[in-house]
Parts: sequence; structure tokens; C-alpha cells
Amino acid sequence: MRKLLVVVDMQNDFIDGALGTKEAEGIVENVKAKIREYAPDDVFATRDTHHEDYLSTQEGKYLPVPHCIQGTDGWQIRPDIADLLTANQIVDKPTFGSTDLAEKIATLYDRENGDLSVELCGLCTDICVVSNALLLKATRPEMSIEIDSSCCAGVTPEKHEAALETMRSCQVQVK
Repeated sequence: MRKLLVVVDMQNDFIDGALGTKEAEGIVENVKAKIREYAPDDVFATRDTHHEDYLSTQEGKYLPVPHCIQGTDGWQIRPDIADLLTANQIVDKPTFGSTDLAEKIATLYDRENGDLSVELCGLCTDICVVSNALLLKATRPEMSIEIDSSCCAGVTPEKHEAALETMRSCQVQVK
């Protein structure tokens, strides 16, 4: 069975920038080790992508902290992680979950006759990781989806745990 890895939003702003946390900093080495377990063609990554008008968007009104503004250093995937990724496997997304990524993986799932599983890791467990995991589950409900909790961090440790529990409830395997 072919297994894909999705690395969610390992960007400077989420690690040690505008919305960074010590928990996010603490998973960097685990994420790098996880990426090295996969063939480069089996690794996808997402990049949260906002524009200068961020504060006037719905998200900006609820989270009034400019972050991941396209072209800024904070938008970039952390360099030591980016070095492990293939540029054409990075999907920019304007919101928490990526429908483009879900469609790409669904196409691969169909091409592999259902012989495909996905593992996710990254930031933030309670926002973008859970959103992408549930989008993938909704798109292909029979696809096996896993989360490596040691390679994820939430906005807070409590929200991280709550998101893991939500994913378990939705038949996402959490390890």
C-alpha cells in the first residue's frame, strides 16, 4: 500500500513568528524525521496563504493577528523543513483546509484503486491539521488516515488534545 505524508503549515509564523509557540518549536525535529521516512514524491505540504487585506477577512476579524502574508518571511515554510520538500508538492491554501489538496489525494486514491493511506503532521492540530484530516475523510471515507501526535502542536496543549479526540471520533487513527 502506498502511503502519503501531508505536512501541514510548518511556516515561520506558526513556529516562532506571529503565532508561534514553544510547542510548535518543539515538534520541528520530529517533523523533519517524519519527512525523511517518506519518498519525496509521497510528501505533500500545505502553506497557509493570506494577503495584505487579511484583517478585513472573516478569519482576520476572528483572529486579528496578521500572519502568513504571501511573500513575507513568516509565510515561508521553515527553511530546514522546506529543504526536505519538493516545491511542486506544496499547496497554498487560503483557509484552514485545502480542497485542492483533498482533490489531488482523492485522484491518487482512485488511481491506486483505494490502495493508499495518508498520514498528517504539522500545525496547528486544532485548526488546520484537523480541518485537512476531516476534508480527506469526507472526500474518501474508506481511506485510512493517521495523525502522528508527536509531530503536531495545537494553539494550546489543551486544544491539541481536544482536536486529537475529535479526530479519533471521526475514525482518524491517532498515534
